[in-house]
Amino acid sequence: MDLLHRKCAGFDVHKKTVVVCVRSVEPDGVVHKQVRTFATMTADLLELADWLDAEGVRHAAMESTGVYWKPIWHILEGRFELMLVNAHHMKQVPGRKTDVKDAEWIAQLLQHGLLSPSFVPPPPIRDLRDLTRQRAQLVADKAAVANRIHKTLEGANIKLACVATDILGVSGRAMIERLIRGETDPERLAEEARGRMKQKVIPLRSALRGRVTDHHRFLLRSLMDQLGQLEGMIERYDARIEEAMRPFAAAEARLMTIPAVGRRGAEVIIAEIGADMTRFATAGHLTSWAGLCPGNNESAGKRRSTRTTKGSQWLRTTLVQVAWAASHAKKTIFAATYQRWVKRLGKKKALIAVARKILELAYVLLKNQTDYVEKLAPADAA
Repeated sequence: MDLLHRKCAGFDVHKKTVVVCVRSVEPDGVVHKQVRTFATMTADLLELADWLDAEGVRHAAMESTGVYWKPIWHILEGRFELMLVNAHHMKQVPGRKTDVKDAEWIAQLLQHGLLSPSFVPPPPIRDLRDLTRQRAQLVADKAAVANRIHKTLEGANIKLACVATDILGVSGRAMIERLIRGETDPERLAEEARGRMKQKVIPLRSALRGRVTDHHRFLLRSLMDQLGQLEGMIERYDARIEEAMRPFAAAEARLMTIPAVGRRGAEVIIAEIGADMTRFATAGHLTSWAGLCPGNNESAGKRRSTRTTKGSQWLRTTLVQVAWAASHAKKTIFAATYQRWVKRLGKKKALIAVARKILELAYVLLKNQTDYVEKLAPADAA
């Protein structure tokens, strides 16, 4: 096999330790291996960096083991050419397995150019990614708390959800607050209706007649407090993300020209793939990395599973949500495409196909630094 690097290092990463193998090949073909184990404290990782530097190592590779690779990457980034590799792509042949052998195997594969690097964005994008992913978790927590509030109201036989589209709207929150304070008269509770809810006063009076005990009030108070805390944290993350997005304002504006891609969707897309599309050779490489490409599994002339590949769940979830909104946007190519594909593929696969089309378009816009212009033909719009 061709030799790409005469000297390199392979890391087998764990929570408390990292096993490092420095592998070098002499001009006469003799292979030398040095293996050392370091702790993952900052001082130990700095010692690791100095050792690699002293050995003349310039290239190193490691598996993407949970989050344990991140501190090592942060310490070594900038001093060495690092490669993060999907563990699924570098399985050893069956046999004895030890941490030392894993490190040696990674170094050997790197030395011969047999590793495919994972996409690791630059620090500003990584910071933005941490923020958007944490915000997504908070939004999911908020939805869970809202569901528990609904269950508590149902347990007290308060059928607010049967009348109000959103039980946590302005009217719904005011009614819940009065319930917590001890009000049980449905007519007085219905007086909190605002806007269009005023047209539903009569059904509201019926829906608000229940059996609310101190137990229900305690649960509602706790859940409403938790909801308020989550909403406050989401607002703080929104402000922080807005600040982190300033260097990418132009890319964000371009993405928002795509139908149904709002500010939050553009933030997630940039956080997951960055604004520099030179890291992906083609739009197809990007959609494959995102897990939006059909699988390719064929044997003896027969096609087996065509399930989509695994990819970034954060990006995929956002793109599917955007695809759902785009599929219902009038007079857009995405709505026309969805209507054409849904008859043949079904709703789920059609949404995935539209999500892939949106990501391909985002790739083109970011790479060419252009804005999206709708080119839907009149016949398609019909």
